[in-house]
Amino acid sequence: MLRDKDTFKKMFIEKFEETSGTSIQEGTELDKYRALASLIRDEIMPYWVDANLAYKDTDQKQVYYFSIEFLLGKLLRTYLYSLDIEEMVEEGLEELGISLADLELIEKDAGLGNGGLGRLAACFLDSMAYRAIAGHGCGIRYKYGLFEQKIIDGHQVEIPDNWLKYDNMWEIKKSSKQILVRFFGHVRTVENKGRMEFIHENFESVMAVPYDIPMVGEHATVNTLRLFGSEPYTSEEGMGYLSKDDHAKSVEYRRSVEAISEILYPNDANYEGKLLRLKQQYFLCAAGLGAIVRSYKKKNRSIIEISEYIAIHINDTHPALCVPEFMRILMDEEKLSWDEAWTMTTEVMSYTNHTTLPEALEVWPTEMMKKLLPRIFMIIEEINRRFVNEISEIYSDDPGKIERMKIVNGGHIRMANMAIVGSYSVNGVAKLHTEIIKNHLMRDFFELMPDKFNNKTNGVSHRRFLIKSNPSLTQIIDNEVGKQWRHQPRLLVDLLKNIDDDEYRKKILQSKRHNKEKLASYIADTTGIVVDPDSIFDIHVKRIHAYKRQLLNAFHIMDLYLRLKDNPNLDISPRTFIIGGKAAPSYYFAKKIIRVINRLGYNINNDKKIKDKIKVVFIENFNVSKAEIIYPACDVSEQISTATKEASGTGNMKFMMNGGITLGTLDGANIEIKELVGEENFFTFGLTPEEVLRYSKFGGYNAWEEYHRNENLQRVLKQFLYSCFDQGNNEFQDIYDSLLKQNDEYYVLKDFASYIEAQNLISERYKNQQRWSKMMIHNIAKSGYFSSDRTIDEYAKGIWKV
Repeated sequence: MLRDKDTFKKMFIEKFEETSGTSIQEGTELDKYRALASLIRDEIMPYWVDANLAYKDTDQKQVYYFSIEFLLGKLLRTYLYSLDIEEMVEEGLEELGISLADLELIEKDAGLGNGGLGRLAACFLDSMAYRAIAGHGCGIRYKYGLFEQKIIDGHQVEIPDNWLKYDNMWEIKKSSKQILVRFFGHVRTVENKGRMEFIHENFESVMAVPYDIPMVGEHATVNTLRLFGSEPYTSEEGMGYLSKDDHAKSVEYRRSVEAISEILYPNDANYEGKLLRLKQQYFLCAAGLGAIVRSYKKKNRSIIEISEYIAIHINDTHPALCVPEFMRILMDEEKLSWDEAWTMTTEVMSYTNHTTLPEALEVWPTEMMKKLLPRIFMIIEEINRRFVNEISEIYSDDPGKIERMKIVNGGHIRMANMAIVGSYSVNGVAKLHTEIIKNHLMRDFFELMPDKFNNKTNGVSHRRFLIKSNPSLTQIIDNEVGKQWRHQPRLLVDLLKNIDDDEYRKKILQSKRHNKEKLASYIADTTGIVVDPDSIFDIHVKRIHAYKRQLLNAFHIMDLYLRLKDNPNLDISPRTFIIGGKAAPSYYFAKKIIRVINRLGYNINNDKKIKDKIKVVFIENFNVSKAEIIYPACDVSEQISTATKEASGTGNMKFMMNGGITLGTLDGANIEIKELVGEENFFTFGLTPEEVLRYSKFGGYNAWEEYHRNENLQRVLKQFLYSCFDQGNNEFQDIYDSLLKQNDEYYVLKDFASYIEAQNLISERYKNQQRWSKMMIHNIAKSGYFSSDRTIDEYAKGIWKV
């Protein structure tokens, strides 16, 4: 065990020679990284083994968190912190002439997620381990991540994210625990001793091979993230539909199997892509549930009691097939009756909804489901039939409501409806989001089963996004309030006690300046753009989408640029606009927005007439590691989605923890941030949720009226047709048309004037750094509420009962 620096150095040298077959002097940085990772993994192993044995030997209830994404980030330094050996290892390596920071650069961000959904899942695993909850993740081991984003001539270009290029040093392959997953074929029904049995025949076999990654908490708590990779089934029985000598079909089969876990979110613009996504979702559910039930049965407990020992959580609708798959296992393999299986399923399953957008609720064509998963389709049809019979008795005079609540309807299967019907708990992820679910999006279900619905406002790991990301601020906090806040983040509120101390506020500002210098250096190194650390760092990083309104941000930048061109001596606080995020490969409009931002940045950054008062930077390939540099450097946190459209947001919480001041609409968790910090420490603008919902329900919004009402807005919009963006090809005509001819779906024009007013207020407030530092402290002090530790405690007590 690594208990002192000398022991570490000795063991590291031994491990290096063992893994590389050479001396440290001759070894590469990759060799050193692999040796260190191997040594740390060895350190984790005894704790991991003991934790697994303890779980097997006790009656502690196990939580299994199913998610299509787990956006982990890098794990090396996280493990060192959890094992409480970070300082020792860093100093030991330094004495050997090795930089821990350099080795950390070797590790690639795991390509297992895309945005907030996957990062939330990773934060939850972190908090479950730290809160000593027996909670494990179930996901897919994608060979390639979503994509690596390159910006070429202002355009997003997608290249493969080969995150496994140097292998994943933290995973353990468990081939002996593989699970058989069945696709296609047909189902034969037979009667056996008065009981109907369903025999799945001529199916395509796929092996789900687990790869386990340790999730390390305090006090030797180590949980498991289990990721499944897809591999061909080599037995002749599993390939019975192929001719033994049909080599071409054998190759095609192998390719189709490996494609299941090849890439996160395959392009679903065509039938084959949709089919592959459905395959992925069932693969995850069947593999995960198969492993859970097999492990449970080894304890020689009755399957009837499984809800007392197992909780299964469905993170968004991607794993909603857990409901019919669990029914299949209980009925076809465990020989339970329908009623017994349904009771157990609805006692085990819980579901988190992550959207307010009806179009984002997943549906699958019935014919596709029937062909790919014939037995699952039968179960879904029966769940639907029984549910419709039940509600038909209650709502016999309201056929419209019955149609809306059906799981199978109009040639499609509604996954959210199935998740709600098959779960005992349905939660939203912010107070506003939950109210929208109850009163609008899922109102029919809430009226039928109100006790199922509850709110669990999201949270983020303060260990990664404050302690790890921002060591200078962490040190200040430790000195002010002690270290107990690291374990009880709500103790951050004690930072308010000395808020009037000039020296204390000066340290807070110095820490921010240090982090801004670090980000400025990164920007210069990666883009060649020189930015001023004394300027306002106005940051907007998240997935590119119309409702997140990066376009509104671009409108403000354009408006400010035009004003500076008119008057280069305009008295403003200098600004650096930092924007980042990926657009889905098939999302044409979002990719146009990226092009707009980069084109705007090129013009501004090369216009000497405005005296460098504003700069625009697009951070390509935004990921967790880059977020850890960006969040601590933020002055203004852009959270400007259309009210009612963002379920919660978590970037808003990460910026807040690092002293970023939110510029936001009354949307998602922004509302709760504002309530905690007070209106004077938050910049609010835009339509209220009630106003947006009123427009959505009754209409009355006219984009042309907004356009003609505001001369500055007219001036900005005209740039999309000529002048600043003049390329002679009407490149941005479609953006112009979306706002005026298609009536501005996300109210960009309506909120423009209010947004500009808030931005002008920011410029004035920032000039008073003493006041600004107090705003920063208020945000940091109140951010403890948004630790995922609090969120997980609420899930544990209110949903999982652990």
